Amino acid sequence: MKILYLETSSKNCSVAVSDHEKLLCLCEEVSENYKQSESLHTYVEWALEGAGISLKDIEAVSLGKGPGSYTGLRIGAASAKGFCYGLKVPLVAVNSLESMIEPFLGDNYDLVVPLVDARRMEVYTAVYDGNTGEELSETEAKILDETSFEELKDKKVLFVGDGAKKAKEILNLPNAVFKEDVYPSAQYLIRKTLGKIDNKEFEDMAYFEPFYLKDFHGVKKKKSEE
Repeated sequence: MKILYLETSSKNCSVAVSDHEKLLCLCEEVSENYKQSESLHTYVEWALEGAGISLKDIEAVSLGKGPGSYTGLRIGAASAKGFCYGLKVPLVAVNSLESMIEPFLGDNYDLVVPLVDARRMEVYTAVYDGNTGEELSETEAKILDETSFEELKDKKVLFVGDGAKKAKEILNLPNAVFKEDVYPSAQYLIRKTLGKIDNKEFEDMAYFEPFYLKDFHGVKKKKSEE
């Protein structure tokens, strides 16, 4: 089964193609400027070309549904729905935080905790078992302070994501490891996607919305003072 994966929730615009569990091609780039709107469809073309297949060969589309960048999620969801409608194939959606922990499972950590920067001292986060990937606390928007995650102080914890930098500066967790250069990636959606396909956990495209977690609030520009 050939599947197209889109992950646009962060600074990493990421597209992958797999044949069942085998990764055929990955095309992604981390950019401070969030390049999803200008790059996503080009990356889809490149990924398909690299995989040696055409769009009509795709049998399902998987989307990293967030949480993350509001605009990035909106672009990814619109594209995924467009592909699914055009190809008449099902849509699968996976929590983007789960793609962040996937490469670190079984690496001798008790827990893996993704931290997605949500501005100021806020992060999107959840706690996962370091071996099985089981979700131990549900996804939430959390304001970091000196006492955050103190209940994990006796555990060997890996914090991953662009929110790990500010967490490292204030958390008092001597057994913790912090990796800042980790972003959601389409290649790590494969395992969860295949599980959802096996269980026929498909999204209703008429009602599907990304996992924004918070309402979008635009920022008004202040008038320059004379």
